[in-house]
Amino acid sequence: MKKFNIRKVLDGLTAVSSSSSSSAALQPGNRENDVIQETLQSEHFQLCKTVRHGFPYQPSAMAFDPVQKILAIGTQNGALRLFGRAGVECYCQHESGSAVIQLQFLVNEGALVTALADDSLHLWNLRQKIPAILHSLKFSRERITFCHLPFQSKWLYIGTERGNIHIVNVESFSLSGYVIMWNKAIELSSKTHPGPVVHISDNPMDEGKLLIGFECGFVVLWDLKSKKADYRYSYDEAIHSVAWHHEGKLFVCSHSDGTLTTWNVRSPAKPAQIITPHGKQPKDGKKPEPCKPILKVEYKTARAGEPFMILSGGLSYDTVGRRACLTVMHGKSTAVLEMDYPIVDFLALCETPYPNDYQEPYAVVVLLEKDLVVIDLAQPGYPSFENPYPLTIHESPVTCCEYFADCPAELIPALYSVGSRQKRQGYSKKKWPISGGNWGQGAQSYPEIIITGHADGSVKFWDASALMLQVLYKLKTAKVFEKARNKEEKPSTDIVDEDPFAIQSLAWCPESRLLCVAGVSAHVIVYRFSKQEITTEEVQLLEVRMQCELNEVDSPDVGGDQASAVTTPGASSSPQSSVPQTHPSTSSNNSSDGLRDNVPCLRVRNTPLKQSPGYQVELVIQLVWVSGEPPQQITSLAVNSAYGLVAFGNGNGLAVVDYLQKTLLLNMGTAELYGSSDPHQRQPRSPRKARQPSGAKMSRKFSMTADQKDDARDNSFSRSRSSSVASIDKESREVISSLHFCDCLSRKCEVTAVASLWLGTSVGTMLAISLSVPSTPELRLQQSVGISFCGSVVRLKGGIMRMALMDSTGSLQPPAYECWYDLNAPEEEKERTRRRRPASPPSTQENQDSHYAVVCSEKQAKVVAMPSQNCVFEHNITENSFVLRADVVVMPAGICIACFCTVNPCLQCNYCAEAQTWNGSSRTFCFSNLGQALYLTSPTEIQRLTYSQETCDNLQEMLGELFTPVETPEAPNRGFFKGLFGGGAQSLDREDLFGELAAGKASRSLAQHIPGPGSMEGMKGAASGVVGELARARIALDERGQKLGELEERTAAMMASADSFSKHAHDVMLKYKDKKWYQL
Repeated sequence: MKKFNIRKVLDGLTAVSSSSSSSAALQPGNRENDVIQETLQSEHFQLCKTVRHGFPYQPSAMAFDPVQKILAIGTQNGALRLFGRAGVECYCQHESGSAVIQLQFLVNEGALVTALADDSLHLWNLRQKIPAILHSLKFSRERITFCHLPFQSKWLYIGTERGNIHIVNVESFSLSGYVIMWNKAIELSSKTHPGPVVHISDNPMDEGKLLIGFECGFVVLWDLKSKKADYRYSYDEAIHSVAWHHEGKLFVCSHSDGTLTTWNVRSPAKPAQIITPHGKQPKDGKKPEPCKPILKVEYKTARAGEPFMILSGGLSYDTVGRRACLTVMHGKSTAVLEMDYPIVDFLALCETPYPNDYQEPYAVVVLLEKDLVVIDLAQPGYPSFENPYPLTIHESPVTCCEYFADCPAELIPALYSVGSRQKRQGYSKKKWPISGGNWGQGAQSYPEIIITGHADGSVKFWDASALMLQVLYKLKTAKVFEKARNKEEKPSTDIVDEDPFAIQSLAWCPESRLLCVAGVSAHVIVYRFSKQEITTEEVQLLEVRMQCELNEVDSPDVGGDQASAVTTPGASSSPQSSVPQTHPSTSSNNSSDGLRDNVPCLRVRNTPLKQSPGYQVELVIQLVWVSGEPPQQITSLAVNSAYGLVAFGNGNGLAVVDYLQKTLLLNMGTAELYGSSDPHQRQPRSPRKARQPSGAKMSRKFSMTADQKDDARDNSFSRSRSSSVASIDKESREVISSLHFCDCLSRKCEVTAVASLWLGTSVGTMLAISLSVPSTPELRLQQSVGISFCGSVVRLKGGIMRMALMDSTGSLQPPAYECWYDLNAPEEEKERTRRRRPASPPSTQENQDSHYAVVCSEKQAKVVAMPSQNCVFEHNITENSFVLRADVVVMPAGICIACFCTVNPCLQCNYCAEAQTWNGSSRTFCFSNLGQALYLTSPTEIQRLTYSQETCDNLQEMLGELFTPVETPEAPNRGFFKGLFGGGAQSLDREDLFGELAAGKASRSLAQHIPGPGSMEGMKGAASGVVGELARARIALDERGQKLGELEERTAAMMASADSFSKHAHDVMLKYKDKKWYQL
């Protein structure tokens, strides 16, 4: 977990900083800021990461603890993800960032060994909620290729690239002097170097016999006691893996030519059997044609049936384009299971952890490049288990994200009820086998929902309560449109090369359950939530012609002398100049000069649409081509259920649509919204200056690679300083960057609050529009909404990111909303539930302010008193960077402005804290109430964090526990005859062989021991500063407790010895009690 350095703290919105960098200023003669009592202080904020959800990005290794039932996955960037039962997850990170090449559990010990590509070993302590490294060992002269830790052993075998094997004591993480050199292992049996060690394992029935596999195809059975090779096995093809039979009499090797060789331990001359599972057997008895390498094989036995042989790879070379497969061979049957992605690794889950007993496999965990699959081996057909982890975030690349905390309590059950009908069938009926760990105790009491928009047009709702994540419901917006069957049928009006249905932004009202999404093909879809299934005969469509011939905005310095405005009327000079089109479209496809005109980018389906319970389409709004110029992508979106309006803007202007009456209320260029008070100098341009050819397209791809640099200033899809602002630097056009509905006093002369629409632009201007909404539902459907322009309210540096309304006490004033009602329910039920919830409209006396507008831009934040429009607080957030995401959020002790900036980048929650994040986080970073935030830390993972001190204090209680006390199963019974004649498993005292007394010390130059931060030495080294004494006292207490525990154990042993001595003395006394002295 990374630590964040807090650089600067502002003690509230109303504080005035004397620092020149903060540039806080008060307007003379105004004392509005003294009215609100500030409750937020710096001690209310603390930044820390909480949990990480999603599939591990670029996985490279996997391990399973069969007793604790915990799965560990390592990645190519050094991350470590641990999974237990549903809801028990943990994320750790190696500081070096090197790839994890192998994982080894200390079974039922609460510890894990990781081997990295930088030739380092690390021992993790899993007995604490946030695992920590106890020891590290860095090899300097040899490269690690394979690791093996026998069950219930403290000696770890390390194979290297040079072919040598070293032994590490996992308790002290020190090297033993016992080394198996490659030349000693092969001696004269091979004239060349055998290559790296690719396999190490001990004989299940004899711990003193070590099987060593070299890459060239050479296998050695090494006697640890005599320090020499018992048998050597040679094959022409390279070895990839080796698996033992549990009786220790034979083993199986997988090779690079797709063959499996079975060897009898005592017959090294030739394999007992050679098979090619996927090779074509020639009729003349010749050798089968070579196949692809078998990368891994596992050989598992069952007490009451045939053994299982499970392998990955080995397909024939003529199966071009076939997906990766897992092959399960059971007796005479062979099942080939196709996977959606390449296989990284797989593990067979068995009933016993002991290698010398019947394994009884019951499942196979298959780690794919982008998925985790668990297959049930006990049921016919080998069905897969239903995965309870949220690993499908990346099912289609995430393009936008929203986070809602403290939602209405009935929302999650409602979404779950409609989403449960979408689940696939055919899963195994058994419980999920990875079931270790326990849930956290201190769960948050408020519901949280995350909404993700995806490149394929889907929208997913997730339950994010209590630090967990579970998919609730999935909406497919692409069903509204006609899909091209092939490239030839693809419409020529597309403005993107790929993913034309991708979600660009979304607006959601939790109270009314109204959802509005905007796509990259310049379309907006309004959805209502219903529990009834309906069939829509014709999808309601509204086509909007947004056109603006103004360009090149010269923005004067904020606060300076405003230059005279030059306004050139555009083509859409009237609010109603763009007439809505009906569906199907009857407009012409070509203008007089032969260019595309009045055609949308996508075709809405004209057949009946069956809509399942859940979100159902209410209205589709599409922007159309204008005289050969494609529509601008939508940069801002807002919806309000109380007014029945949806507003959206782009580089051409603003549009307001009445989704109840399905009419266009307003369609104006940005300059026309200013009226005669336009503060900007606008240079007229040629009407065709920036027009693209009729076939021109905007290139944008959502598929992300590991080395992709999602630069903040140059993004082919969206400008990174806001997830909803399109890239417009080159055209310098004034874009509508933010929208907000509210009930407020927008004019200076008003005394009663009215419905209003605030809009912010990319040049830092906040404008207000007054709305006249009919008072009753009946009138609302008969009369149109009136619109009047109130002009500019305030100007800031940089584009407007977020706007909000506070009342006179400083509390956040949410927009008015209409409570949810089912539009398809019976009329009496609709009337009972339908009611409007106003936002406590402020009232005022003349010349007296009653509420405040909070405005945040890419550079500044201002608080403006309304209706006087006096600025009561101003703060320069940043000078040399800009804000990527901002929001006005509710904290337990008050409200604040939270900003995500590009300083490395930095996170500002009325303070700055440096936080290293993934470059793609700018598009998906989002804040929520109560100090919660999240971002996409990789293309497949969501990282949640908190900036609330209260949540940080309770984090330990909220996190789940990975390790739980479980008794290790009893060892298998050797039987009477095996115990009598020595036919059972042979144990080995490895301490006598590998200990310092017997083997000596290893070379110091071979590896360096590094105490980890979780070890006693690391804790001592980290205990410094103000908390040093407390940490040292705690360490001393732990050491004292450990010594007391050891003393107690020794005392108990002495008492047992004394009891034994007393018993023997009593027996001797009874034996010689009645004997004379001469009988002794």
